[in-house]
Amino acid sequence: MASPGGKYFIQDKLAQPAEHHASFEALWETKWKPLCDKGIYPFMYGTTEDFEPVVNKIIAAGLKPPYDWDEYASHFFIQAHGLVVQAANSQDKKRASELFMRASALYRIARFPAPRSEKQQIAWIRGKEAALEGLKLQKYPMVEVEIPHIHAANGDGEVLRAYYHLPAHAFPDHQVPLLIIFTGLDGYRTELAVWKDGWAGLGVALLIIEIPGTGDNPGAPSDPESPDRVWSSMFDWTGQQQCIDQSRVVNWGFSTGGYYSIRLAHTHADKLKGVVALGGGCHHMFDPEWLDAVDSLEYPFDLAHTLCYKFGYGTDFERFKKEARDRFSLLSNGILDRPGCARLLLVNGTEDEVFPIDDYYLCLQHGDPKEARFVGGTKHMGEPASFAIILQWLFKLLEIPGDVKKFLSTIPFKAQYLR
Repeated sequence: MASPGGKYFIQDKLAQPAEHHASFEALWETKWKPLCDKGIYPFMYGTTEDFEPVVNKIIAAGLKPPYDWDEYASHFFIQAHGLVVQAANSQDKKRASELFMRASALYRIARFPAPRSEKQQIAWIRGKEAALEGLKLQKYPMVEVEIPHIHAANGDGEVLRAYYHLPAHAFPDHQVPLLIIFTGLDGYRTELAVWKDGWAGLGVALLIIEIPGTGDNPGAPSDPESPDRVWSSMFDWTGQQQCIDQSRVVNWGFSTGGYYSIRLAHTHADKLKGVVALGGGCHHMFDPEWLDAVDSLEYPFDLAHTLCYKFGYGTDFERFKKEARDRFSLLSNGILDRPGCARLLLVNGTEDEVFPIDDYYLCLQHGDPKEARFVGGTKHMGEPASFAIILQWLFKLLEIPGDVKKFLSTIPFKAQYLR
């Protein structure tokens, strides 16, 4: 741990439950509504006007932890379906795209933080359908690609599904850089597509992929080595893309995706010009003490139990807590001390209550030298300052002219067809 005496950097915060865990009404009023008003995570492509009717029904039903996830998800379906119908009947391409994306936002929050129930699984499927329809109609269209998982083993699936945008001016004799985004615990490719326009405007191809145990990643969730196999199949595919400059391939992992980016920087260094791990972890994120505390901290729902589900333990939290650190820690399995790490930038907020900043101090103490930028006084991922820090680093690394302010202006969602 980073602090003296074997304590976490935010040790005193572990016993201070966040007020939003009292009920869904508290979550909406104290944490989510301001984010929805701005159209930012986790409400990418969403509007308060779309969500308020649903929120009012959930509040009236008195939902609070522990949630009945089927009951929770069921409140979103009518509103989301109505937007899909409007989109399908629209003759205006831009309007149809917006309506599909707004529907996908409702379905996303319905399956949030992970599709652990039958109706949440339905919401995930319908959200994918709506998002893909909307993304196809945009100025910079995004398509779904099916990457054969040729290195599959030990219970892996056969196909890695991803969203991909290749700039129109890319040709074999005019190659472009590629950014591979690893999504997080709850944000999947359907919403991390929000980064597309900024990179497309700079002529950078974008590939968005979920991590094992989430979305459509085929990696066996409980196998610590499954991501290595998935990424090998991914790089076999990207290496065949003749319009991509293979010397300018970079990776950016968000939140739990940052854990996988740290591993990737050590296991596939020869494929990458650079890697960013934003808000990730590597070892202490699996501490039993940490897992016992985080269900009531910064994260909107039951973080530790969602991680338990994601890593293939289902609802067996006690077994997950007992085994996770020895099984998945990048320190315990020797990854951090493996020589030949790719250029790696570690970014997070010092007050992170999702994954301890202590993990990044640990990274800096092992293996090859790394770069780091900690954002003081901020929580998970160090937002919003972290985005500008990372973009500037990537612009320089890829040798592309980029205006950070202009780029970031493409992220917040602003609906144009509310009436």
